[in-house]
Amino acid sequence: MNTLANFLPQHLQQHNLPAELGNVLETVTAACCAINNKVRLGALAGVLGMAGTGNVQGEDQKKLDVIANDILIEALKNNPNVGGLASEEEDSFVACHENGGYLVLFDPLDGSSNIDVNISVGTIFSILAKPEGTLTTESFLQKGRNQVAAGYVLYGPQTQLVLTLKHGVFVFTLNEQGEFVETQSQPKIAAATQEFAVNMSNQRHWQPPVQQYIAELLAGKEGVRGKNYNMRWVASMVAEIHRILMRGGVFMYPQDKRDPSKPGKLRLMYEANPMSLILEQAGGAASNAHQAMLDIQPEGLHQRVAVFMGSSEEVAYINNLHQND
Repeated sequence: MNTLANFLPQHLQQHNLPAELGNVLETVTAACCAINNKVRLGALAGVLGMAGTGNVQGEDQKKLDVIANDILIEALKNNPNVGGLASEEEDSFVACHENGGYLVLFDPLDGSSNIDVNISVGTIFSILAKPEGTLTTESFLQKGRNQVAAGYVLYGPQTQLVLTLKHGVFVFTLNEQGEFVETQSQPKIAAATQEFAVNMSNQRHWQPPVQQYIAELLAGKEGVRGKNYNMRWVASMVAEIHRILMRGGVFMYPQDKRDPSKPGKLRLMYEANPMSLILEQAGGAASNAHQAMLDIQPEGLHQRVAVFMGSSEEVAYINNLHQND
C-alpha cells in the first residue's frame, strides 16, 4: 500500500525534485482533508447555503466557498516554503514568507453551485516556483508550462487526489485512516472519444465554429463525424475532468457572445492551467481554440479564458475549425 506520505519523497528523489516542493504539497493535501470533513458533514455542520458575500468576480459565495478558502489560506501561510498564494476568492495575492520558494494558486471549492444538492465538488491547485525578488502580481503571471505541480481533490463518492509533478499523473484515494493511498498510476486519455461535456443551454450564444462543431456531434453516425456521441454535464469542472481522465471525452466552456469583453468564463490561473497540465501529462490536450492553454501568457490573476480540453483528436478538430473560420 503506497501512501502519499511514502510516494512523495520517493517520487521527488527519483526525479531530482526539491523536498520543499513535497512539503508544500503535503500542506495542500492536509488542508483538503480538512475541507473534505466539512463537505462530508454538510447540513450537519451548518455549512450549506449562501454566505451572503461575493467574491472578486462578483459571484455569490456559498458558506463552504468561504470555509474552504480560509482553511487553505491559513494552512499555506503557516508553511515557510510558501512565498505567496492567490485564490479565486481573493481580490489580490497574499504574501506569505519572504524566503518561501513556491507560489500556490487555487480554486478552493470548484462546482460549489452543486453543494446544496450533494453533487461532487473539488479543490483545484497549481504550484509555481517563486521568481527572485519582491513578490508582486507579476510573480504569479507565469505560463502554465512553468507549473512545477498541479492537482485536484475530488469530494465525491470517494475522496480522490489527482496529482502531477510533470512526470505523469497519479491518483490517490482517501482511506478510513485519513491517508491518501495510491490507487492508480499513469492513467492515459484515449486520443479518440464519443463523449462530450458542455452546457447546451448556452448554444445560441456561441461563436460559429463551436456551433458547427456541436451540430456535427449531434448529427451522429449519419453526419460528417461518422459516429454517435453522448453528452454529459455535471456543472463541476473537477467532476467533468475526472471523468475524462478516467474514460476519455472532451470538456468545453466556449466564449459567450453575451459579453464580448470576456474571452470565457473559467479562470486561466486557478482552473484551466492546472487541469491542462494534468490532462497533457495523461496524453490529452487543452486549448482556448487558438493556442495551447499552457502557452498562454497570463495578463491578470483572474483572467478568464475559453476552454476546450480532453481527448487530443477532438481538441485538434476544434482548433482546426477555428483556424478555418
